[in-house]
Amino acid sequence: MAHTAAPGTERARVRPKDDQPVRIGVTGIGIMGSNHARVLSQLPGAELVAVADPDQEQAQRVASFLGCQAVGDHRALLDLGLDAVVVAAPTHLHHPIALDVIAAGCSVLVEKPVASTVEEGREIVAAARDKGVTLMIGHVERFNPAVRAVKDAIRDENLLSIAITRVGPFPPRMSNVGVVIDLAVHDIDLIRWFTGSDILEVQPQTSAAIAEREDIALLQFRTTSGVLAHINTNWLTPFKARTVHVATSKKYVIGDLLTRQVTEHFDYRPDGSYSTRHLPVAYAEPLRAELENFLSAVRTGRAPEVTGEEGVSSLEIAISCLPGSAAAKTAPSEASAEKRRALG
Repeated sequence: MAHTAAPGTERARVRPKDDQPVRIGVTGIGIMGSNHARVLSQLPGAELVAVADPDQEQAQRVASFLGCQAVGDHRALLDLGLDAVVVAAPTHLHHPIALDVIAAGCSVLVEKPVASTVEEGREIVAAARDKGVTLMIGHVERFNPAVRAVKDAIRDENLLSIAITRVGPFPPRMSNVGVVIDLAVHDIDLIRWFTGSDILEVQPQTSAAIAEREDIALLQFRTTSGVLAHINTNWLTPFKARTVHVATSKKYVIGDLLTRQVTEHFDYRPDGSYSTRHLPVAYAEPLRAELENFLSAVRTGRAPEVTGEEGVSSLEIAISCLPGSAAAKTAPSEASAEKRRALG
């Protein structure tokens, strides 16, 4: 069912001039939304106009610290004449909020996952395309310097397999999703990005050990390019771990996404010896790099690094991994996979 924008919010899309800051607001001021607001308040070329949250005490606290306005909801944000909005509200609110923002002629960065369902995600993508505004999905892990170093190390290589571990303790926040949508969707996006191809086959194993929804997931995939991939994720580990292992026909690359150390092993010899090289990893805050990319896309009209279509594709694969999904063996379909393109 199509969502109708609030009366009086629609306006023509006008991109900010080069010498003017992008007027931006953030709706949903939890942990992630507060971080978005903090970084935006420091970025040259951005003017953090206001933050919005039903919890007015929290919104006012963040606004006072960052020197911007605090309002009650995204509609009040839109009344301020913004160029763009970051949607960091709970996932089930992404669809209605994003559609209102787009109808108002504002560009939008929607935190991952793009929506609760694939259908809602596609509606957001279609609305942004029709309105001519920028839509970016907040898969911030792509902007992790260690991830970028791994990507550079395997560029033009013959990829064979990818194994990603993303584990940690149960999150303190209440969540209406399990580990697949909350955590594994990051790595589904990375697999598609590393390989430059889509995921064709899905073999998921999930379990709800202590939570209402799945808190353990072991997910196996095959991409259209023939790469085998594996994701190990849970909320039961007492410490955080984020690692990526990529095997190619010539090297083996290991990346620790928390310590940001990336190592490649190569030149295997008959006697069992091999060479090891520690790769340089730039120092950068991933969220800052993501928001800089978004602001650049808003100004220029060029596609952001993580498009709405890519966000929907990764969500579709993640949903196919959930317990009870009809796609337990084969991800969406070969035909639909060919229609999607992972941007590299």
